[in-house]
Amino acid sequence: MKRCVLAMLALLPTGVLLAQEPIVASTEHLQLVFAVDKGKVFQTYFGERLTDPKDVTQLPKRHEAYITAGTDNLFEPAIQALHTDGNPSLDLRYVQTERKIKDGVNTTIIRMKDPKYPFEVALHIAAYMKEDVFKTWTEIRHQEKGVVKLSNYASGMLHFDRQHYYLTQFHGDWAEEMKMQEAELTSGIKVLDTKLGTRAAMYQSPFFMLSLNELSGEKHGEVIAGALAWTGNFRFAFELDERNSLRVIAGINPYASEYPLAPNTTFETPGFVFTYSAAGRQGLSDRLHRWVARHAVLDGDKERMVLLNNWEATFFDFNESKLSTLFGEGHDLGADLFLLDDGWFANKYPRNNDAAGLGDWDVNRTKLPNGIGQLVKTAEGKGIKFGIWLEPEMVNPKSELYEKHPDWILKLPNRDEHYYRNQLVLDLVNPKVQDFVYDVVDKTLRESPGIAYIKWDCNRMITNAYSPYLKGNQATLYIDYVRGLYKVLDRVRARYPHLPMMLCSGGGARVDFGALPYFSEFWASDNTDGVERVYMQWGYSYFFPSFTVAAHVTSWGKQSLKFRTDVAMMGRLGYDIELDKLSEKELAFSRKAVATYKQLQPVIAHGSLYRLVSPYAENRAVLMYVNENRGKAVLFAYNLHTRYREDLQLVKLEGLDPAKRYRIREVNLEGEKSRLGVNDKVYSGDYLMKQGVAVSPGEALQSAVLEITAE
Repeated sequence: MKRCVLAMLALLPTGVLLAQEPIVASTEHLQLVFAVDKGKVFQTYFGERLTDPKDVTQLPKRHEAYITAGTDNLFEPAIQALHTDGNPSLDLRYVQTERKIKDGVNTTIIRMKDPKYPFEVALHIAAYMKEDVFKTWTEIRHQEKGVVKLSNYASGMLHFDRQHYYLTQFHGDWAEEMKMQEAELTSGIKVLDTKLGTRAAMYQSPFFMLSLNELSGEKHGEVIAGALAWTGNFRFAFELDERNSLRVIAGINPYASEYPLAPNTTFETPGFVFTYSAAGRQGLSDRLHRWVARHAVLDGDKERMVLLNNWEATFFDFNESKLSTLFGEGHDLGADLFLLDDGWFANKYPRNNDAAGLGDWDVNRTKLPNGIGQLVKTAEGKGIKFGIWLEPEMVNPKSELYEKHPDWILKLPNRDEHYYRNQLVLDLVNPKVQDFVYDVVDKTLRESPGIAYIKWDCNRMITNAYSPYLKGNQATLYIDYVRGLYKVLDRVRARYPHLPMMLCSGGGARVDFGALPYFSEFWASDNTDGVERVYMQWGYSYFFPSFTVAAHVTSWGKQSLKFRTDVAMMGRLGYDIELDKLSEKELAFSRKAVATYKQLQPVIAHGSLYRLVSPYAENRAVLMYVNENRGKAVLFAYNLHTRYREDLQLVKLEGLDPAKRYRIREVNLEGEKSRLGVNDKVYSGDYLMKQGVAVSPGEALQSAVLEITAE
């Protein structure tokens, strides 16, 4: 097929467009194809690359690529607008195609225009060649004399024609994130959305999987993964029509956000990220993990630090002496970093609990008379780096900030204030508030330049939403809040481009591809119970590589220390536990576990993931990571609520080289000897993948970590 660098069509007097070759966006293995017919742009194909270029010219033109409201469309539109003359219709006709190529990303821009109004939409399709991932977004402009009101503005649409469709979604609440549900879609419309503003992923997660024809498995079935790169209200609509065609519409939730677009300004939607696999979910993970590591997380090629957090050891009750002791304990454990959590700031209203002080970011002189800078030096003197907790978007009513700037807070006039965790949200729509939030971060780092890590928290959603800065017109609040947050984060990254930061939101309520590029990892959940985390981290593993998932060993759960440690090791390992309460045997085990994790981290962090036994299918979970040359693998096996004498079948491994021979060695042992029959035995990769071996311990709430090395 000819590569059309710039294809332009002229509108004939009859309204019929000149012949146009298909518009093809391709990665190494996937294709998204569009075609123009009678001025309209149609999506004609999405799937594995067609080998014969001539085939793309024969694809049926059934589904308009970006459907408008107000004319002949009978279903959910991608875009809806009210013109300045009161006309509620749009009719988008093809104008031209442009292509841009940069750093392995091929971007196709399809420009469309309403023939009756000076209203334009540019549909962007970025194809990440090596990663086999697409991202779409739109730019909307007009030159009308006045404000046009946008009431729908999707980032993209996808169309499918199959017999059946199965949706996999993830939902939850605080301490119960990433609950996976799967069901067949029926006629009508299914909507996944949020209206929470800041903690947008608190109830519904902004990503999904869609299986075509049959419910996909790890190695079989057509399946799509999709996610919206937006840290605010999102909406996925899945509409099944009378012909059994499915349209998927992804974008910002237009709830309470009828956006007034001024002339000659551009409204740019966030990116809709998606990929496809014809051979099951393992292929999706591979593609998304590579894409995240290269394009959607800070420094995805760098090692992550093992950290010790003080929260469970001290909560709000600490002083310099107590922290100094913890520095030494962290270094003795083998941790690289100590993280000082909530409670280090505020003087007039000291931060001794969560009811006061939030917003007053001066160090508390009673607890820390020598300041943060001295803590940094003390930590470094004990051989460990120092990090700090911030929640700069929020404020307690009991604070100096609230007293000085009541106009900086999102709250309704003439209504009682509504509190969640005793706090309110600052108005990041206001540029002065953006400056304040940036200065909180910058001042903290400037005054203590040795700070090596920030945990950025966000513990409440937006309720009673009203911005004093916007005054009468509140329609842009939810959108402009997120844009304000991104402006702050852009400034932070411009000044501190490689400072590691954790994305936290009262647990895992802010896990999205919009915020993650500013951060090195995210906090998956405040619930660190080992069994609960097996399920949560299993769900996250479909979309995020392991090194982005912060997983800590804590006192939550009734499992053994080993079980909790093994679970945390399949993410980015950390500790939030009272080390002085551990026995010498437990401390010795933990020191060895940290050393083992650091040795195996390259495989766990960047190896290909194979989910072998799902906790949703059996009373156990087994997964493994394999490095690029297939010379090293790490396998994790967890028995959950296994029944008495339950017959645990052999597990066939994946991703190994059938011609190589592998030695299996159990690591993270509590004693000197392994109870597994495979320990220290050598098998061919062929045997391990065809016959399989027994990798699961025999009793409930037991776990094993196996290092598998080619000889």
